[in-house]
Amino acid sequence: MADTEGVAETQRRPVRTAAIVTGIVMAMLLGVLGWQVASGDDDTIRNGLVGRAAPAVVGTSIDGEPVDIDRWRGDWVLVNFFATWCVPCVREHPELVTFAAAHGPDAEVPVEVVSVAFDDDTASIKEFFATNGGDWPVLVGETGPIALDYGVRGVPESFLISPAGQVVAIFYGVTAADLDTAIATASAGSAQP
Repeated sequence: MADTEGVAETQRRPVRTAAIVTGIVMAMLLGVLGWQVASGDDDTIRNGLVGRAAPAVVGTSIDGEPVDIDRWRGDWVLVNFFATWCVPCVREHPELVTFAAAHGPDAEVPVEVVSVAFDDDTASIKEFFATNGGDWPVLVGETGPIALDYGVRGVPESFLISPAGQVVAIFYGVTAADLDTAIATASAGSAQP
């Protein structure tokens, strides 16, 4: 009888060991996840951008023209990361069209909108803008490094850049009213001594 108990105990050891190892690994993973959430590490890049100089946005537009947001230094710039296959991007697009029309070059507060296509092809982007409106530069091609510099995790994401070249607000889906409010707030803040 003692031999049977010894065999049963030997067979249970690997099961217990696997359960213990799995438990330890799960606890470590949950600990790391909890630390990231508690420390805000998940948004370090993006949150670190607010109040800092905007990363470069340089590339080629869907029209084959060179684009560099530095040429609009002195004006407000909205950098919008989007994709034609992204449902929230499609929903926010009319807001961007409305906003861009209200803040054209002759507006009291001109704003240049620049879109950065994310994982999309040029033909789809041209068709999207022809169908849905929008007459601003749209960067295509190798846009991954730009998205990394801005800390983009998904689309849509938009970054409002002040005339001084600083990121003043970040949006994960935006309305024209949101943008007007952010500009007014940032302008009021910069007017204070």
